[in-house]
Parts: sequence; structure tokens; C-alpha cells
Amino acid sequence: MKPTVVLITSALALAGCATSGGGGSGSLVGSFAGGNRPASAGLAAIGNGLIGGSVGTSLAPEDRRLALEAEYLALEHTPAGRPVSWKGTNGDATGEVVANQPYRVGSQDCRQYAHTLVTSGRSQTVRGSACRNEDGSWTPLI
Repeated sequence: MKPTVVLITSALALAGCATSGGGGSGSLVGSFAGGNRPASAGLAAIGNGLIGGSVGTSLAPEDRRLALEAEYLALEHTPAGRPVSWKGTNGDATGEVVANQPYRVGSQDCRQYAHTLVTSGRSQTVRGSACRNEDGSWTPLI
């Protein structure tokens, strides 16, 4: 293979591994800023995420979607330890998701993460792990 082809192929491969997240924490208020909404398939695969249990039962459907989008964004695009915050549509619910450093399980990348949810002045934190599928979606380990 020619050196130019190898160089271009290597650059493209490395570009696919890059994360985005910029400086500071991610913040969602009502929806993803700048149209950076997660892919529908990726969001659907996360299922009910960490907020699917009793901690998220009081969320309105749109607020639940914002919470799941924050989980997806934290897992897929945000550096370890950097919070992704969200605020519900009517301001009654807020949350923050923090993902840890990725680790490998077999051929999958996985991350532990925590989601702190505040509703009616009450704060609850749930923790779990999720692994990334070949199609880019994340599956929580329950």
C-alpha cells in the first residue's frame, strides 16, 4: 500500500475514535442545544436507562426523554467525570449524568455512570453501567 493511502486511512480511523464535548459541562435545557440530538436508534437502545426504575416514575414523558438523552450524551460524547446537566420542560425536574472512564469487556467499550435526579426538591442518585454496541447504541447492564 502506498504511504499516502496508509496515512489517510490511519487519520480517518483515528478521527472515528475522537470524542467531542468541548470545554466545560454539557447542559440540556428543554432539548439538546445546537440540534445535537442523539440518533434515534442509539436513544431507543438505551431503553429506560438508569431512570427507568422507581427513581424516574414521577417524570413527565418529555422530561424522561431529556434524562435519557443526557445519559446517551454522557456515555457517547462526554469525557470522564464531566457532568451533563438537563432541566425539565416545566422546571420541576433537573438532573446530572456523569460517566466514568471507558473500559473494555470482550470487544465492547463500557462505562459506569451515575444519574442524579432532583424532583420536588428531593435528590436521588442511581448508578449503573452500559456497554456500547457495534451500531453505536448503548445497552445498560441491569
